[in-house]
Amino acid sequence: MVASTGITLGSFRVVRQTPRQCLILAWCLLIAACCLVLPAWAAENEAGRGLAPIPPLTARVTDTTGTLPADRRQALEAKLAAFEKDKGAQIAVLIVPTTQPEAIEQYSLRVVEAWKLGRTKVDDGLLLVVAKNDRRLRIEVGYGLEGAVPDAIAKRVVSEVIAPRFTAGDFPGGIEAGVDALIKIVSGEPLPPPAAKAPSGQGAEGDLESLFVLVMIMALAVGQVLRAVFGRLFGSLAVGGATGALALLIAGSLGMAALAGLAAFVFSLLGLSPAMLRGGGLGGGGFGGSRDGGFSGGGGRFGGGGASGGW
Repeated sequence: MVASTGITLGSFRVVRQTPRQCLILAWCLLIAACCLVLPAWAAENEAGRGLAPIPPLTARVTDTTGTLPADRRQALEAKLAAFEKDKGAQIAVLIVPTTQPEAIEQYSLRVVEAWKLGRTKVDDGLLLVVAKNDRRLRIEVGYGLEGAVPDAIAKRVVSEVIAPRFTAGDFPGGIEAGVDALIKIVSGEPLPPPAAKAPSGQGAEGDLESLFVLVMIMALAVGQVLRAVFGRLFGSLAVGGATGALALLIAGSLGMAALAGLAAFVFSLLGLSPAMLRGGGLGGGGFGGSRDGGFSGGGGRFGGGGASGGW
C-alpha cells in the first residue's frame, strides 16, 4: 500500500494523492457532474427540438389556456382531491393549446413520465389531456387501472361523454362529465386503501424531508472514510458531489440536489458527525416545508394504455 503525503495550509491538510486515489476522485466528480448536467441538457434539447413544454405539476387541474372559469376549476380540483383521499387513485386534468409537433399520444406519455401520477407499485394514475387548438383529447391510463379502464372503455368516455360536449362548445361541461365518468369507473375497482395521513400533516413532504436527512447521514458517514482517503478538502468535495447526484436521482430537482450537495460538503468539511444531525441540533427544521396543499405525483407508472379522439 502506498501512503499518501500532504502539506498543511492553514487549518486544512491537503493530501497529495496517489494516482489510484486521483482516478477514483475523478470518477466520483464526473458521475456527480453528469447527474447534475444531463437533466438540464435534456430539457434544453427538448426545447431545441421545438417540443411543447410540460407544465410543472402543482395541482390536479392544470389549465394553460384559461378555458375553465376559476370557480369551476376550483370545484373540479376539490372533487379530485376528495376522490384521491377516499380511493387513493390520482386523476389529473391538463389543458394545453397544442401538443405539436408531437401527436397527443406522445405528448401525454411525456407528461405522465414527468408527473408520475398514481401510487408507487399501485400505478393507479389517470390523466385527461385536452389540446384545445388541435381539437384532440386523450385519456392516459396507469398500469394499475388498465383492468378498470381498458382502451375500449376509455374510448367510450372520450367519444360518447366528452367529445359531444366539446363539439357543442361546452368545454367545462365536457371535462367535468369526463372526470365524473372516470371517477365512477375507478370507484368500482378494488384498490389498496389510501395511506393514513401523517400525524404532522406533511404527508409526502415529510417523507421527502426524512429521505434527505437519511441521505445526509449516509453522506456524512461515507464522508469520514473519503476524508481519510483523500484528505479533508477533496474528501468533502467528493461526498458533496456524490450526495448531490443521489439527491437528484431521488427527488428529480436540481435545486434540491444542489442544496443537498452543498450542505453535505459543508458538514463534511466542518467535520460534523451523523450523531449531531440526529441529536436535533441541525435536523429540527429539515429541508422542506409545507406547500399549502400543493399536489405531486406518487411515483406511478404508465405504459401507453388509454384512448384518444377528436371533436
